[in-house]
Amino acid sequence: MSVELGSGLAMSIDNARRLRKDATDAERKLWSALRHKQIEGFKFRRQVPLGEFVADFACLSQRLIIEVDGGQHDAEREKDAARTAWLNARGYRVIRFWNNDVLDNLEGVVQTILTALQDHPPPQPPPQGGR
Repeated sequence: MSVELGSGLAMSIDNARRLRKDATDAERKLWSALRHKQIEGFKFRRQVPLGEFVADFACLSQRLIIEVDGGQHDAEREKDAARTAWLNARGYRVIRFWNNDVLDNLEGVVQTILTALQDHPPPQPPPQGGR
């Protein structure tokens, strides 16, 4: 069965694949701590297409997005704020770390992520409709 994707989604998927191949040192280091459910059994995915955006890391069960930003993001604050607002409006929480925080203090970054995961229970599924 063939599934047609809208051009925006197809571009997001292609972009996600490219970003996985071209990960920064900080993204690689954080992924080494997140993969294989190493943080209290929470499953993370990397370079996750969400709408027209690609999140660096996502724990979908907790609706938590982790972004790792380099220096270029200092000049893109408005764009990042709009992206965060779009994700928040869809029930996602976003945590941002600078590359140097991940590279120099991975333990502290992981603890911050764990605290965010533990502070918010997973979203409840909608109630089942009756007949």
